Amino acid sequence: MPQLAEDMMENALAERPTPVKASPPAPLSEGPVLRPGRNVWRIEHAPRAAIIADGANYFGALRRALIEARETIHIAGWDLDSRMKLVGPEGTADDGLPETLAAFLSALVARNPRLRVRLLLWDYSVLFAFERELTPIYSFLWSTPPQIELCLDDSLPLGASHHQKIVVIDDAMAFSGGLDLTRRRWDTSDHVPDDPRRIDPTGAAYAPFHDVQMAVDGAAASALGRLFRDRWKRAACERLPPPRRRVTTDRWPEGLAPDFRDIGIGISRTLPAFEAEPEVREVEALFFDMIDSAERQLYLENQFFTCERFTERLIARLRERPALEAIIVVPQGYRSWFEHQSMGAGRARVLQRLDASGVADRVRVVFPQVEGEGEGDAASAPIMVHSKVTIVDDRLLRIGSANLCNRSMGFDSECDLVIDADDADERAAVLAVRDRMLGEHLGLSAEEVGAAIERAGSLTALIDNAAPAKGRRLVPVPREGEADMLIGIDSLADPVEPIYEERPEEAARNPRKRWLVALGVAALVVVGLLIAWAYSPLSEPERIIAALDSIAHRPWAPAFMVGVFIVAGFLIFPVSVLIVATVALFGGWTGALIAGIGAMASALATYGIGRRLGSGLVRRFIGPRINRIRRRLTESGVLAVATVRMVPVAPFTVVNLVAGAAGVRFLDYTAGTALGLLPGLVVLTALGRQIVDVISQPSLGSVAMLAGFVVLWILVSLGLQMLVARMRGRA
Repeated sequence: MPQLAEDMMENALAERPTPVKASPPAPLSEGPVLRPGRNVWRIEHAPRAAIIADGANYFGALRRALIEARETIHIAGWDLDSRMKLVGPEGTADDGLPETLAAFLSALVARNPRLRVRLLLWDYSVLFAFERELTPIYSFLWSTPPQIELCLDDSLPLGASHHQKIVVIDDAMAFSGGLDLTRRRWDTSDHVPDDPRRIDPTGAAYAPFHDVQMAVDGAAASALGRLFRDRWKRAACERLPPPRRRVTTDRWPEGLAPDFRDIGIGISRTLPAFEAEPEVREVEALFFDMIDSAERQLYLENQFFTCERFTERLIARLRERPALEAIIVVPQGYRSWFEHQSMGAGRARVLQRLDASGVADRVRVVFPQVEGEGEGDAASAPIMVHSKVTIVDDRLLRIGSANLCNRSMGFDSECDLVIDADDADERAAVLAVRDRMLGEHLGLSAEEVGAAIERAGSLTALIDNAAPAKGRRLVPVPREGEADMLIGIDSLADPVEPIYEERPEEAARNPRKRWLVALGVAALVVVGLLIAWAYSPLSEPERIIAALDSIAHRPWAPAFMVGVFIVAGFLIFPVSVLIVATVALFGGWTGALIAGIGAMASALATYGIGRRLGSGLVRRFIGPRINRIRRRLTESGVLAVATVRMVPVAPFTVVNLVAGAAGVRFLDYTAGTALGLLPGLVVLTALGRQIVDVISQPSLGSVAMLAGFVVLWILVSLGLQMLVARMRGRA
């Protein structure tokens, strides 16, 4: 009965509030700012809460907390890197355990076999492939003990990302904010320009980096544990139970001083609408409500400042409150070409809007800079601002993952923690955190900042008149035009609404619209991949054909190609690449027949391996996402297998292994696989060797033709799906 009662309570707590509409919320009436169902999911008690600035301090505190884990470690991130060094300000570990993340977690479960580690990583866009570890499945799943599981989470609309950065230990201790456990995040609060310890796993140095995380314990940590389990259930189709018993041992890391005690923690989320799940826009509502409650001072740190609706709300409040002033700390610029193009134009627009608003004299948009040992501007280095901090007067303090951009308001998943100070002690603590943040950028202590603000009479006067101390200063952000930026790319990369956006009632009225959008996006993706393919070392079809051309006319060549398909299946080599090569090599229908036989042989061989290994070992190979694939495969026999082939939820070999391990009937599997492969074989046969010419030497006409065939491929696939569904309905 106690377990049943706990399950019922968790189910009740998991119910989502009515989502906030996409239009900006109306101003609050009198009363508390934090309101469940409007701008926060829940407000939970935390015996302790601490604000941790910069990666070195966070990683050191997190390492000490992880060592005390007894039952569960749950980590959700935009990115994870097995090679990152989880070490504190010293740059090394002195606890006798490995320094790198995967090895450290492996050592923890080796010491405590009851400990379970679950990693939830966004199944990221190809645009970020070269900024990340290329083989997280191998690094975190195959090369670690079985108590460590990695799930790649793609349960999001097209183009969206999972942006939450959460660590929960035994549902008793949690961290949330802007810091992922990945490369190029470690830095001390000194931000020394040429710190030799600030190198990534490849040995390359990177610029000074600033970010902020919040630590909480008690019921607030338990609520973040619930948030993680909800996401895991959605991504892996698997319900995780809460810890088996109430944690009595203190998990608070030694040496981490709390900034607040016995405080209420609001948890605010963004979750885009997906499948049957409604959208949640608490993050957006909280931003607007915090602005509307500001009276005297606003302090913000944020990586991206592009949201025009937020800017309009800020300008309106500045006009309403003549005494209100704002400090906005952002990066000087953006690291990559893609970030510059996608976010630079938006920032230029909102800065122009601020400058023309008539209230710019009370706003400072600045970036932090640190000077090295040399002389002049060449010795100075801008500090990369990755933090997401909002502090309103001496009352509201917010730390999270959400940027001041359109994506964070309703497109990506986000998680922010917020405190509404009630009494004098809590308000003093809010100001102390703000002064500590400003002091880090100005080279002053929190006490010196407080005294300087009192003397100057305002935040803006402090920024304008502060003399550089310890080589630190805040510098006005230069205004940029949009001349060097590609038109329209920012509207795709930072959309106001999801690019697929469609309400359920609209879908019912216009069911064709969604298919047309999907086909258009698919065509654009194909064109982009083809162009990238042609100018990269990944043009395998041409290389494979060159290697195999000499044997194409041998009598044993067809059997050899079938063997290549089987071997490639065990190596998880893309079957579509082999089909292209085979059709182009042998030509026309002969190549299609050989490719079809080879693909079927590979599918049956890996199906047999999956049947032999069983679901336990296959799960170890694939991870918890096996549940989603298995559910899709076992829903409706032949139709399910054919659908997964035509609209794949996982690579070809992975589907084969799961089908075998899940016990999908052999006849259903064989017939569904043949049916699912048919559209692709038909299209590739029609194109013949032309497809290789399109890939190796693309022109506008040839790429357009291939994109048209891909659209035809999709239409044929959909038509076959509907035909099979109708036949099954009649049966």
